[in-house]
Amino acid sequence: MRKAVLSHQKPQKVCAHRLIYNQVLTRQTTTMETEQLQSIYEQLTKGIKKYFKKAQIERAVIGVSGGVDSSLTLKLAVDALGAENVTAISMPETGISSQINIDHAKGLCEALNVTFFSQPINIFLKDFQNVPWHENSDQNKLAAQNTKARIRAVLLYHYANSEGALVLGTSNKSETLLGYGTKYGDLAADLEVIGELYKDQVFALADYVGLPREIIEKPPTAELYEGQTDESELGASYAQLDPILKHIEKGLGENELIDRGINPVLVHAVLARIKKNKHKTAMPPTIKLKIND
Repeated sequence: MRKAVLSHQKPQKVCAHRLIYNQVLTRQTTTMETEQLQSIYEQLTKGIKKYFKKAQIERAVIGVSGGVDSSLTLKLAVDALGAENVTAISMPETGISSQINIDHAKGLCEALNVTFFSQPINIFLKDFQNVPWHENSDQNKLAAQNTKARIRAVLLYHYANSEGALVLGTSNKSETLLGYGTKYGDLAADLEVIGELYKDQVFALADYVGLPREIIEKPPTAELYEGQTDESELGASYAQLDPILKHIEKGLGENELIDRGINPVLVHAVLARIKKNKHKTAMPPTIKLKIND
């Protein structure tokens, strides 16, 4: 049986020759120090082990898309739990999901030696075209996109319930703060592994643990429709967004951000998005009652 990576042990690089897109891995220069990356790596793998030990569950399941977030989550899970305890499920939409992402997801799973399933979601989407309100809503496009994410969550939890596993989420901190995710869809998980990492930190750690360059350098996309990318929907690159989000986390307000020379239009858009989507990461509110006994 394969052993998980021990604390204070550097992560093992993914074996490039086992990937279907064979390429020698190179190390990207990042602004994060190696020592800091090693500390983050150790904290995350220890955190996974601790959570599963407390839950008294050994097995994890992850939805893999071929993107950097799910790939990094998969690698950390394998290092923490062992490949024999990790299952990856690819859930492409035939006709929308790119073949390169499908191949990257499968190739990485083969390289990491985890159990892999592929289940296209098209068959589950068809029935939603027959609901009586299908043609009556201006929000139909948004509803259709969110339905895709929620179908994937249902599949992950179906596997988890069937096999006694926990679902590992793949959302990063930049996405969560901006509310860039689907409630009860890709935001549904038992543990968010990389939820404390901004996108730039995800890239740096992905490089540090030896993920293939093809995965790290692709434009991030949820592939909810043809040609979609995260940054086109967010209206700015993660390189522009992350510094703003970090300043906000430190307590800076709108005027202070603008005083630092940040585009006022972008500052306003980011703050508005955060406010609008805050409900996505909160428990549903409960109406409080005053009841006389």
